[in-house]
Amino acid sequence: MPSNRTLTIIKPDAFGAGKAGKIIAHLEQGGFRLVAARVMQLSGAQAGEFYAIHKGRPFYSELVEFMTSGECMPMILEKDGAVAALREAIGATDPAEADAGTVRKLYAESKGRNAIHASDSDENAERESRFFFAESEAIRG
Repeated sequence: MPSNRTLTIIKPDAFGAGKAGKIIAHLEQGGFRLVAARVMQLSGAQAGEFYAIHKGRPFYSELVEFMTSGECMPMILEKDGAVAALREAIGATDPAEADAGTVRKLYAESKGRNAIHASDSDENAERESRFFFAESEAIRG
C-alpha cells in the first residue's frame, strides 16, 4: 500500500538562491501538506551517509560536495500516494528534460544543480525521513 508521506530536500542551489518559498508554495498548490521542515547544513559525514546508496558511482563525490556547499531544507510532505506524486511534481533530474510546470523545469539550474531531492520509494521515504526527523517532530495527520 502506498504511503501518504515522503521526504524532499530543497538543495543548496535553490535554497541559497532564495527559491525555497516558491518551491514550497508550488508543492502546496499541488496538494502537498508540509508536516515537518528544518534548515541545516549537512556535514560531509551526513551527506555521505544519506547518499551512501550512490557510493561507487561516478557522481557520488560531486554530490556529497554539492550537498555540503550550503544550507538545505529537508521536509516531510503528505499527500495521497506521496512518493509518486512528488516525483511527478518535481520532474526529470535534468531540467532540460523536465515537463513544463515541474519544480525542476521552473527552478533548477542543471542536471547536477537540480534544486530538489525526492525519495524514490515508500521504503526510502521512511528511511530518509527518519534520517532527518524524529517521529515526534512531524505533525500527526
